Amino acid sequence: MKKRLNLTTYIILGLLLGIVVGYFVNANLAKPGDFADTMSLITTMFLRLIKMIIAPLVFSTLVVGIAKMGDVNEVGRVGGKALAWFIIASLISLTLGLIMVNFFRPGDAMHAMLPAADAVSGITTTNLSMKEFITHLVPASIVDGMAKNEILQIVVFSIFFGTAAAAVGERSKVVVEAIDGVAHIMLKLTGYVMNFAPFAVFAAVSGVVAKSGLAVLGTYGVFMAEFYFSILCLWLVLIFIGYLFLKNRVLGLLRELRMPTLLAFSTASSEAAFPKTLEGLERFGVKNRIASFVLPLGYSFNLDGSMMYCTFATVFIAQAYGIELSLGTQITMMLILMLTSKGMAGVPRASLVVIAATLAQFNIPEAGLLMLLGVDHFLDMARSATNVIGNGLATAVVAKWEGELGEHVEGDIAQQKLPE
Repeated sequence: MKKRLNLTTYIILGLLLGIVVGYFVNANLAKPGDFADTMSLITTMFLRLIKMIIAPLVFSTLVVGIAKMGDVNEVGRVGGKALAWFIIASLISLTLGLIMVNFFRPGDAMHAMLPAADAVSGITTTNLSMKEFITHLVPASIVDGMAKNEILQIVVFSIFFGTAAAAVGERSKVVVEAIDGVAHIMLKLTGYVMNFAPFAVFAAVSGVVAKSGLAVLGTYGVFMAEFYFSILCLWLVLIFIGYLFLKNRVLGLLRELRMPTLLAFSTASSEAAFPKTLEGLERFGVKNRIASFVLPLGYSFNLDGSMMYCTFATVFIAQAYGIELSLGTQITMMLILMLTSKGMAGVPRASLVVIAATLAQFNIPEAGLLMLLGVDHFLDMARSATNVIGNGLATAVVAKWEGELGEHVEGDIAQQKLPE
C-alpha cells in the first residue's frame, strides 16, 4: 500500500510541477512550442510502453479466466450481465450530457468566437455504419489486431481461444498454465513501466500548458467548469448505483481506482490506466476470470465519460451556431451515439472522430470542432478519468452479481496466484 501511495503522490507532484513549468515556459521562452514538442517525446514513449503491455495482458488474462470458467454458459451469462450494465450506464451518460448542456447552454456565449462554417477542423471522420462496425469487430488476423492494439478484436479472439481451451480439457492444461505465467509476467512488467508515470505526467501537462498557456483556460473557463461539473454529477450517479450493489465496499473500490484514475486524468488516456485498473480490481476482490473478461469489454462498450462528452459537445456546437435542436432530434442523436460510440478506443481524441461524424449527420458545421481543439486535452483528462471509474464500477458490480466478489486484499498481485 505504501508503494502505491508513493507512486500516486509522485504523479500528483508531476502534475503540479508540470503546470508550473509549463506556465513559466509559455511566459518566458520565445518558442514554447519547441519545448512542448520535446516533452511530447517523453509522453509518447510512456504511452507506447503502455500499449506494448496491453495486447499480451488482455489476451493472457482473458484466456486464462475463460479457460478456468470451463462453461460456455457462464461466459454468456457474465457477458450478458456486463452488456446490460453497459447499456444502462451508456444511456445515463448520454442523457445526463444532454440534460446538462441544455441547462447550462454554454454555446450561447461563444457566438463571437465562431470559426467560419467552411473552416476545416482537421479531424478525419470514419464510416460508422453497422457494416464497418461488424468488419472491425472480428479480426482478419489476430497478429494484425495485436499489432494495432485493437482491444475489441483481441477480446473476440481470446473468447474463442479460451472457450476452445476449456472444451479441450486436460490436454490444454499445459498451454493454459503457460499463458497464466505470461499473465503474471505482464503484471510484473506493468509495475516496471508505471515507475515512469510521474515523468510522463509532468511532460504531458507541462507541454500542453507551455503550448496553449493558461489563458486558454480563461477563455473557455465557464465552458470547462460546466463540463467538469457535469462529469462530477455523472460520477455521483454512477457511484450511487454502484453503492446499491456494493454497499459500503464501494469506498474501498474507489480507493483502489484512485491511482489509475489519476493516471488516466494526467495522461488524458484511459488506455494508460488499464493495467493498474485490472490490478486494483483484483486486489478489491474481483476474481480474475471476471475482471479479465469484463474490463476489456468495458474499454470498447462502456466509455461513460467519452459518451457524455459526445452529447455535450455536439449540442454545444449547435448552440454556438444558433441551431436549435428539437427534443426529438436530440433523442435521435443520443440513440445514434449509443451505437456509434461502441468500439470507440480509450485513447486521446477518439471522441472527436465520433462527434465529427455526428455533426455531419445533423447538418451542424464541422468547423465547430475548432472551438474545442484548444482545450480538448483538458476535457479529455476528465472524460478519461471517468471512463476508468465507470469500468471499475461495472466490473465490480458484475462480479457481485455472479457471487465472485471476494475479500479486499493488499499486496502485489503479480506475486500472488491469480484468483480462480
